[in-house]
Parts: sequence; structure tokens; C-alpha cells
Amino acid sequence: MNENCQLLVSIVINNYNYGHFLPEAIDSSLSQTYPNTEVIVVDDESTDNSQEIITSYGEQIIPIFKKNGGQASALNAGFYVSRGEIVIFLDADDYLFPNAVSEVVAVWKPGVVQVQYRLELVNALSEFIGIHPAPDIKFDSGTVWPILLEKGKYSSTVTSGNSFARSALAQILPIPESDFTIAADGYLVTLNPFYGQVVSIEKPLGAYRQHGNNLWAFSKGTIPIERFRRSINHDFIKYNYLVRKATELGYHVCPDLNFRDPNHLIHRIASLRLDPYHHAFASDSPLVLAYKGYCSIWKYSKFNWKKKLLWSHWFLWVGLMPYSLVKPVIYWPLSSASRPKIILWLAKIIRRVIRILTYQQVTD
Repeated sequence: MNENCQLLVSIVINNYNYGHFLPEAIDSSLSQTYPNTEVIVVDDESTDNSQEIITSYGEQIIPIFKKNGGQASALNAGFYVSRGEIVIFLDADDYLFPNAVSEVVAVWKPGVVQVQYRLELVNALSEFIGIHPAPDIKFDSGTVWPILLEKGKYSSTVTSGNSFARSALAQILPIPESDFTIAADGYLVTLNPFYGQVVSIEKPLGAYRQHGNNLWAFSKGTIPIERFRRSINHDFIKYNYLVRKATELGYHVCPDLNFRDPNHLIHRIASLRLDPYHHAFASDSPLVLAYKGYCSIWKYSKFNWKKKLLWSHWFLWVGLMPYSLVKPVIYWPLSSASRPKIILWLAKIIRRVIRILTYQQVTD
């Protein structure tokens, strides 16, 4: 018998006002093919029918009802009640496939502190949208902390796509609750790899739901500028904790991490171009951010060459073009419905510019 079958796995579901999604998260956790599993549901003082739903499961789950404090406080509360050697933090609007825990346990071995896996991206009706992260971007695995020191992040995924070793979590918890009322996974995936190996499973083991109340959800035809800024601020909070932990362990962190992450620079240049008067960094300029973004794509991203070409042109376009031509291109990454027309339009313009430049070189 595989000795891993003796490992207890804790699934900690964190919930706030997701009563309409919560049963699917709980049912998926209770339906795991791996038998040695406990399910803990932490309710962060919901005002909908979540508490009634949780109570209805009786002794099948371990309920925690707490005062509202945000995601970090919910994860902390769930962890301290849990007993598993492996801990999965599942957002209440997501769900796991029946074989998820079995797949995680199968690859678990001494020295592993994190197993990450892809998730199917679904909408509010659980209809398939895509894969998260995109399959063409390979996960980082093994000893990933050197990548953190160089780039500030490694190729990972969201809360529900990770399983953590209790021994490592004990080194980094509690999650600072005032800094991570949302997106607490940023803290976990940033610090956890300093304590062991990361194993990646390159297939979906659950579903990540995209809907109107997600951090990155937006109304059709609008651009969530404030959410760009929230993401930028969140990045700097993660960088601060990364530097603290690295310094504690005697490591050196590259000082310009914020200019090595293409996603950070996408949000930053979008914030500047869309609303420069409320942009947080007075020293930022579109030209400099476009250049930094271009460099980050080619030096530090794991995109294939087609995506590198597309995104590097995106940065140059957003950094150099007038506002009227910039806004629809910024909108493109947020809306799959808008992408084909924008891609075709942008590609046509780029080809035209290249043709003009080539003609000039020939005639000079």
C-alpha cells in the first residue's frame, strides 16, 4: 500500500456571501475519491443564506462562523482548526474535481511543500470558458525561490489550484490580515516555496469561476481602473514580504522586481494612460513603462514567441499612441469577445507600419 494513503488532507473552504455557489464547493470536497479527507468551511460573517447552507451539512463538515475580517483571516481560522498534513484552500465560488486530492497525494513526497495544478475556467453557470493558467504557459517546478528572487514571482496559479504542506504553512502563517483582506494566495505562493519543492500537475483538477463579483470581473464596455490600481498595490505588498523573508534567510532580491513582471506593468501602464491624474506613481511616464514592458516580455516572460510579439507591440502601442487609440487596445486583454477585432485591427496597423519602414529603408 502506498504510504501516502495515510496522509490526512484538509480542504478549507473560505466563504463570504457566496451562498449560491457554496453547495457546489462543499459537495465537490465531500465527493473526493481520496478517503482520508476532512472538509472545513469558514464563513466570514456572510449576510446571505450561507450559514443556513453550512449548517445543513451537519457533521459531514467542520463549520467555523467568525466575524468579518477578509480572506486572510478566514484562511488563518481554517488552518488552525485543520489537522491535515496537506492543506487545500478552496474559494467558495470554485470547486474541485473528484480525483483532485488523489492526484495531489499521488505526487506528494518528502521535501514537497506545494503541489499546483491547472483549473478549468468556468462562468457563473459552471460553463467551460478555458484553462487557467493558459496551457501554453508552463508551470515552474522544483526549487523556485531563485526565480522569486530574480522576478518577484514564478509561474503559479490562484488559491484553489494549490495544495500546501502543513509544515511549511506553520513557518509563514498567520497571513497578515490587514494586508491580505483579498487575494491572500499572493502571500502563500510567494513565501511557501522557500521551505521546499514545488510540484506541478499540468492538467485541471478543479474549476476557477469567473463571475460578476470576482476581483477581476468587470461590466461589459467598462475598464476597472480601480482594480488595476488595487493589483499594483497588492504586488508591492507581496514584494515587501518577499524582501523580508529573503533577508531573514540571507538571500538577495533584485531591486527592480516591479519592472520584471509583465502583468504588473500591463496594469501599471493601463492605469497611467487611462487616468494619469490619479495614478499612484508621479514619476511614471508612458514611454518608460512601454520600454520596461517590452523588455519584461522578452527577458522574463514565459510566453511563446507569438505572444511575446503581440504583447511587446501592445506595450509600444499603449505607450506611444493617443488616448483615443489606446483605450480599445487596453480593453482587449479584459474581454475575450473584443479580442478578434482588436487583434486583427492591431495586426493590420503593425503590418502597415512595418511596410512603411521597410519601404523607407529600401529607398534611402
